[in-house]
Amino acid sequence: MKRHIAKKIEVIAKLPALPVLLAFRPHFSIACGQDARAPRGFAITSIVMLFLALFICASFVNINAANAANTNNAVDTNNAADTNDNDEVIITFAAVGDIMIGLNWPENRQGLPPEDGALTFDSVKEVLRSADITFGNLEGVFLDSGGVPKKCSNPDLCFNFRMPERYVKHLVDAGFDLMSIANNHIGDFGDPGREATMRVLREAGIGVAGLERRAETYILEKDGIRYGFVAFAPNSATVNFHNLTKAKNLISDVKKESDIVIVSMHIGKERDSDVSRVTRKTEMFLGENRGNPYEFARVAIDAGADMVFGHGPHVPRAIDLYKGKFIAYSLGNFATNANISIVGKNGYAPIVTIRTDRQGNFIDGEIISAIQRGEWGARRPFLDPTGACIKEIKNLTEMDIPEAEIVISDDGKIRSSRSRAR
Repeated sequence: MKRHIAKKIEVIAKLPALPVLLAFRPHFSIACGQDARAPRGFAITSIVMLFLALFICASFVNINAANAANTNNAVDTNNAADTNDNDEVIITFAAVGDIMIGLNWPENRQGLPPEDGALTFDSVKEVLRSADITFGNLEGVFLDSGGVPKKCSNPDLCFNFRMPERYVKHLVDAGFDLMSIANNHIGDFGDPGREATMRVLREAGIGVAGLERRAETYILEKDGIRYGFVAFAPNSATVNFHNLTKAKNLISDVKKESDIVIVSMHIGKERDSDVSRVTRKTEMFLGENRGNPYEFARVAIDAGADMVFGHGPHVPRAIDLYKGKFIAYSLGNFATNANISIVGKNGYAPIVTIRTDRQGNFIDGEIISAIQRGEWGARRPFLDPTGACIKEIKNLTEMDIPEAEIVISDDGKIRSSRSRAR
């Protein structure tokens, strides 16, 4: 304010209208009766000229004062921009679990959603779109027809997930940037399914990783920041987390080319009584070694990962911090419209958002609770005002990782116990 007033005074002092007033000084004197000999008409003319000069002067003051004010605002804005330029870069990530939008196989029992899938992410896409980087796990393949359906010895435990290729537009519309295809369903329709899925995602502009030799890693550059992405699973043709030497090398190599490395792991058992728990031991399912999520997450971070997102058990699990890097051991099911149980905790569909600095160090985050609802073929995630996912993940974290340097509040906010929330 002080600078503003001084500027106005400076402008007024420089006005060219003031010499005009001085030039009319003789006429002013006549108008005021100091020279009785002057003609009356001349006096009236002088008064008119006086008011005209005052009007010009006042207008000039207002115009220049406005210009001074505008100039001052521009300086303040520039100063604010300089300050912002010095602020640290903060990046927001959103992560969800398994996605299977709709089934076009078998032909005699297709599970295609209403409105051709357009409503799938309707309740949650504002949250997904708000992040700088959004991640999910594609549970199945994009393939319009054909392929070689997987055969199983026990049909009751065998599910093949094939989605129409056009449904990729729903992932794009929801804001997904990265999609893992390292899981037990990417091989449901053999190589035709794998190849079509990679093609469809790439053509849609979604980064894909998780297939051995064909799509092992991916690097996305966005707003001047390079994000490395690596995805692992124990299944055929995927980048296998059991090969720890290769896993470490892939992560460390991607780290050399990236600012931040995101690791996905399809890991952990299913359908067991303690399926929600992080046991810190090797987990088995149907005779298959499904890995040790606690151990592998740490191996990944030691190799250069900045965050690790898990999925596979179909239910949420605990979250964790290790060396300042975020871990979600399982994000459960997110959008699985058919042939995957959504009963009880299987229907929990959490969205985890985290904020990091440019080096991938955890700042804070949030668990946003969503639950899948709907009839077979029409199931989709809805935001959940009861906060069921928050309560579940908070409880599991406190039980399974009590030493974790992480605090989850009742409203889902996540922070490190070592630092204040920003």
